Parts: sequence; structure tokens; C-alpha cells
Amino acid sequence: MSDTRRRVKVYTLNEDRQWDDRGTGHVSSTYVEELKGMSLLVRAESDGSLLLESKINPNTAYQKQQDTLIVWSEAENYDLALSFQEKAGCDEIWEKICQVQGKDPSVEVTQDLIDESEEERFEEMPETTHLIDLPACELSKLEEIADLVTSVLSSPIRREKLALALENEGYIKKLLQLFQACENLENTEGLHHLYEIIRGILFLNKATLFEVMFSDECIMDVVGCLEYDPALAQPKRHREFLTKTAKFKEVIPITDSELRQKIHQTYRVQYIQDIILPTPSVFEENFLSTLTSFIFFNKVEIVSMLQEDEKFLSEVFAQLTDEATDDDKRRELVNFFKEFCAFSQTLQPQNRDAFFKTLAKLGILPALEIVMGMDDLQVRSAATDIFSYLVEFSPSMVREFVMQEAQQSDDDILLINVVIEQMICDTDPELGGAVQLMGLLRTLIDPENMLATTNKTEKSEFLNFFYNHCMHVLTAPLLTNTSEDKCEKVIRNVPLTVLKFTVWTRLASNSLRPSPATQGLELNDNYQTAQLLALILELLTFCVEHHTYHIKNYIMNKDLLRRVLVLMNSKHTFLALCALRFMRRIIGLKDEFYNRYITKGNLFEPVINALLDNGTRYNLLNSAVIELFEFIRVSPSRKEDIKSLTAHIVENFYKALESIEYVQTFKGLKTKYEQEKDRQNQKLNSVPSILRSNRFRRDAKALEEDEEMWFNEDDDEEGKAVITPVEKSKTEDDFPDSYEKFMETKKAKESEDKENLPKRTSSGGFKFTFSHSPSAANGTNSANSKSVVAQTTSANSNGSSSKTTNLATSVSATKGSLVGLVDYPDDEEEDEEEEPSPRKRPRLGS
Repeated sequence: MSDTRRRVKVYTLNEDRQWDDRGTGHVSSTYVEELKGMSLLVRAESDGSLLLESKINPNTAYQKQQDTLIVWSEAENYDLALSFQEKAGCDEIWEKICQVQGKDPSVEVTQDLIDESEEERFEEMPETTHLIDLPACELSKLEEIADLVTSVLSSPIRREKLALALENEGYIKKLLQLFQACENLENTEGLHHLYEIIRGILFLNKATLFEVMFSDECIMDVVGCLEYDPALAQPKRHREFLTKTAKFKEVIPITDSELRQKIHQTYRVQYIQDIILPTPSVFEENFLSTLTSFIFFNKVEIVSMLQEDEKFLSEVFAQLTDEATDDDKRRELVNFFKEFCAFSQTLQPQNRDAFFKTLAKLGILPALEIVMGMDDLQVRSAATDIFSYLVEFSPSMVREFVMQEAQQSDDDILLINVVIEQMICDTDPELGGAVQLMGLLRTLIDPENMLATTNKTEKSEFLNFFYNHCMHVLTAPLLTNTSEDKCEKVIRNVPLTVLKFTVWTRLASNSLRPSPATQGLELNDNYQTAQLLALILELLTFCVEHHTYHIKNYIMNKDLLRRVLVLMNSKHTFLALCALRFMRRIIGLKDEFYNRYITKGNLFEPVINALLDNGTRYNLLNSAVIELFEFIRVSPSRKEDIKSLTAHIVENFYKALESIEYVQTFKGLKTKYEQEKDRQNQKLNSVPSILRSNRFRRDAKALEEDEEMWFNEDDDEEGKAVITPVEKSKTEDDFPDSYEKFMETKKAKESEDKENLPKRTSSGGFKFTFSHSPSAANGTNSANSKSVVAQTTSANSNGSSSKTTNLATSVSATKGSLVGLVDYPDDEEEDEEEEPSPRKRPRLGS
């Protein structure tokens, strides 16, 4: 099995007509009892597993190509190929195949591929000579030769016979000599005939003919023949382009002459296929399948030869990272690696794995870190393409590198932060490069491709790293553009292209917290900045969906949602929609902490303002806002977190929204709220008897299970109102009277509220003031921070009744707790004093 003559690669042709590598092993021909015949067996050289077991069928057409390839079809759409390391091994197996089929090993194909109609015609043909008689290769016979070549293309059998005749008589070289004569004589008619002849020979799809035509001796004359298309008034100048315009650049001298010749040949043949030959029709698309295979195997061989030459690659990396290397040289080196990686895409997974591991071992990632920070746009673009190949192949390899790098380097020069810098500072007005880099970042932070790794801790370790070292860099433009910090004014009128990455970061670090008053905030609202912020929001939305724990902490600590909702004021609707989508994803999680954060910060206010400012226009913004509230309406009412959102919206904003009748969303929310309120009122009927029987004693054993559900409130639910005794001298018997007074006061205030509706803006809608501070969002009560809609003016505002006026109206239950029955103005000061220790708040006990 160690015989290199029989060492082969097994390939199969996929649906896209590309060859897939199935593995490397050793081939043998032996009799297989199960298949009842001689068969080809290939066993993997790594573990001895069976890669191929194929019976040599007497009627299967086997083709021998390029001296080291055997190709055949086992089913209608299942093509196989064996690529031998040595010609001797290929010849040996070929002889075995020909022996089984009773063929002469000198043939290049063992059977003819014919359809039924062709078979019928063939049976009617008299048994004459096996080969086609070619006309004499003379100028006067060119038209006859052209007609012959064109006529055989529709018949597989005649194509095969013509190919054999051309190969045996060395006819192609004679034709190319006639081409030189016709050019010297300016024989246009002869040149047109030669175009048809050479094009027809290419469509014969024979690898043995390609080897002759694409040799150094013949290929330029073949290109010359294809310049004289009869359909063109003037011939093309393909040879001039290949010899003068296209230059072969050796960034590092290639000493292997065979490798150099293979690179030249592959480039020229690719040029013939892509540029010179017309796009094949539906009926001709299989005529050039062998040409595609010829290019494919050439590329595989080039990558393998370069990869094995470690001295060459080491020299390339050394010059790429050398500070003394001039810019032009470094540009050529980066472009070489870009082409090198592009060629590697022809390799199959196991070969690509070895390829990229070789590059990683030689230091491709540290090299990219250097060149991606260069000022040369072309170099940065090529480096980005190389980085995309690496990320798409193995994001885990990139993640492992950056985490190791973080232990030795500052945040500013980390590879991922360099990538974010390039995204932020993209000079393209359409941010094409930024979009590409954003996609790569999303791949790197996607937990889905972390789960497939053997390292079980990769997800937690990398996300901890990313949020500690990189997230502040990513959100810097967002935080800066939604800040009222004085230094932000410096950049308002400066184009984004002038801004340096360090300016973004410095400004963000100085203004991570929003100011209390965000209503008067001005945005740097030019189109390019809006596009950049939209990209950042798209990535943050992805984080909300996939990084529940880490992104939640970041949003809470930075009050990020409030900053994002400032973008609802943007004149660019797509940016406002991105901000709305971010909030929609958060609400869609139905997370208790998120919802408490939203209600305490009154973060529905900018969304409703945007809806009202939009007026009667029926557009995407209108539909998106309606969908947000419709989601809340249709969510199951048993969900406590959704209840709190419903109550917050109805109690604070319904008066402004009740006029919207073209959808039933807001009336449905009101109905849902009232139904829940009725259920709570029914439960309240049992409260007096419970209070009388317990006298505020905290004896847990005395409580029944249903009472525990009512009175045991989660201490961690900070900021939610709890039932507090107004005066310690009050008895529980006074509670019903207080509640009746509360309801009477509520009705009186509702009548007053009708006179204090929100004022209409010039656009025809109601306008609120987005004036809640971040401290309110985080659970701190402020005497100066009051809900806009919930404000009421008490008719009796004397000192003696200060504890029964300005009562809150929300009755909601969270996880079975009785919450927010009564809220007194004086309690605001008490809550503020007791905020450091929320567990000390009085609550109903047993």
C-alpha cells in the first residue's frame, strides 16, 4: 500500500459541475464477490477506510485524460475521477479496465456515449473505416476542414472519431502553421475558417487535444485563431493583451520552472474560457466540461506546489511584515496572498484545512493586523478579502488568535478592533467595505458556530472577551452621536471621512451616560453617518437575539436603549426603523428585566411620538410601530411581563392613542387592560378579611398557599410599588375606607384629565416630552421626573390632604404579587432615601 504509483485522489462531480475531493488513498483492481466482477477499490491512506468500490462495467465509458486522470460515469448524474500521483499507476489501472472491457489500452476512451437515435443511425451505417479521413492540411482545403469539424459536433461517435484522427496525425500543429501563413498573407477568408476549426476542436471536449493546444508552443497561436471571429468587423487583440498588458509579477522569485509554466498556462486557459469563447448555449454547456476540469486540476496543483514550498512562503511573510518593505512591494505581496487564497477555494475541505493551517502557522493573522491599518485603500481592500477567507473557513481559529493577543496587547491594536476601525472609517459613500466587515464580525460573534467546536468554553470566553475589550469600540459612534456632551459639538459639522477612529473612542469614553434632558439633542444626521449607525444597530440587534446575558448587562449599564431611541428623531426613515427594530427584538424576548427597564425609563414615549408625528401617512414606519403594539396586545395575558407593558401603555398613553381607529390595536390593549383590572378588583375583595386576620404579622406558617401567592413579592423587583402603611397608627379596618376614597379621587381626576389632554403639534399629533433621566430608568425615583401623561392637577392641594392627592392609577400584578395599589407623593422622598436598601421597604406580611 506504500507504492506511490497507486496513490490517488478520488473526485466526484457535484450539481454545480465542480469536482469534490473525496479523499486520498491507494487504488487496486480485484474481484469482489458481492459485485460479481472485477472492481476498483480505493482505501484511505489515513485509516484504511474504503473510499471507493466501483465495479468495472463492460458497458461503462472510461476516459483517460492528461496521462494521470481516469474519468467515468456510474449513473446519469454521478461522475467519478481518479487522479494519480504518477503516470505509471494510471497506465496500470487503465490496462486493467481495458482488459475487462476487451479494449486496446492505447485508446483514450473505452466506449462511445450515444443516445438512442444516434445508436439507430450508427446501426444503419456501413462498417467502413474506424477513423474519419481528414482532408489534406492545405490552404485550399480550409473550408472543407471547417465544414467537417462543424458537422461532427452533433454526433458523439463522430466527435470521438475526429478527435482520434486529429491526435494520431498531429493535425493541430499543421493547422497552426497554416494560421501563421494566412496572417502573413492577410488571408482573411482563411483566418475565418481557422476560427471555426479551432473553436470546433475545443468543443470536441478532449483532454488529449487540450494538452497539445495549451502547450507553450501552441497556445498563443490558438488564441490568435480565436481573434478572427467572422461576426466581428475587426479582429480582437487578445495576444497583445496577454503578452503586453497582462504582466506576470513575481513578488518573490519562483525558482521552480514547472510551477511557473503551470501558472502561465492556467491564466491563459482561464482567459480563453472566460473572455474569448462565447457563453455556451443550453445545448453546448457540456461541450467544455473537460476544459473546466483542466483548469480545476491545474489550480489544485499550483496551490499544492506553493504550499509545499515553505521557504517561498516564509520569505513572503517576512517581507510583508518587514517595516523596511516599501508600499508598492507590500501591495504586490498582499495581492499575491489574495490570489493565493482565491485559488484555495478550489480545494476540498480537508485540503483547505491544511492550507489555512499552513498560513496560520506562518503568521497570516498578525500580518493582516499590520496591513489592515495601512493608509493604502487597495492594500486594505485586499487584506479584507483575505480576512474574509479566513473567517469563513475557520472563525474559531480567528477567535483563538484574538483572545491570545488580548493578553499581550492593548485594546487599540487588537485585530477585531482594527476591523471595527476599518468599518467605522470606511470612506465609500455607500459603505460597501463596512457592510462586508460587519458580516465578518457577525460571523465571529455568532454562538452557533462556537457550539460546533471541541472547546466547550469558547462561547463564554470569547463573549466575555468581546464585551470587555471590543463592544465599547463598536458602539462608540452610536454613543457619541446620541450624546449631549460638549465635545460632541466639535464633530457635528465634520464629515465622517475626516474623523479618526481615536476621536470616536475618546468622545464615547467621555460621554457614556446620557444627559437628563435628551429632548433638545441634535444628531449628526448626514446620510453616511446614518448608514454607519444602521449597520451598528443591525449588529446590536443580532447580539440581542443571540447574546442574552452579555448584551442585557451592557444595555442596562449604558442605558443603551434610550440612546438608540434618540435615533427615532432621524430624518432618515431607515435609521428610525433600525432603532425601532432594536426595541422590537428586546420586547420580543418577553424578559422581565428588559420590560421593567422600558417602563421605568418611559421608553415607549419616543416611539409614540414618532407614530404621532407620522400623522396619517400609511408607510413602513407606521406599520412597524403598529406591529410592535399589536405584538403586546396578542401576547398571552397570563404572561406577567406583558401585563406590565400593557398597563404602562394604557395608563400613560391611551388618551393620545384612542383616536387611532383604523386598527383595533390600541382599543384592544385598553380592553385587555380593563379585563385584567377587573380580575384584580375581584381579588381585592378578599384583602380586608385577610388584613384583619393577620394584623401585619410576619408569621410564614400562618399563611395559606393562595395568600402566599398574593403577598409574597419578589424583593429583587426593584422600583415596583409595594403596599405600604401610610401611618403606623392606622388600623387595617381603615383600609376599605381609604380604597373607596382613592376610587372617588380617581374618578374626579379622570374628569379633570379631559381638560388637560396632550397638546397637538403642528403636524396634527400629540407631542410628549422625552425628559426621563437614566436614573429613572435604573430604578431611582426623582421628584423632578414625572410621567407626562400621568400628571394630574389636584383640586384639593392643601397640606392636610397631601397624602390623598395625586394618587397613581395603576393596578398590576407581577408573578402573583399585589403591586402598585396606592402611591403617595411623600413616598417619593422615602423611596429615595431607602433606595440603597430596597429590601427594607415595608410590605404586607402574615
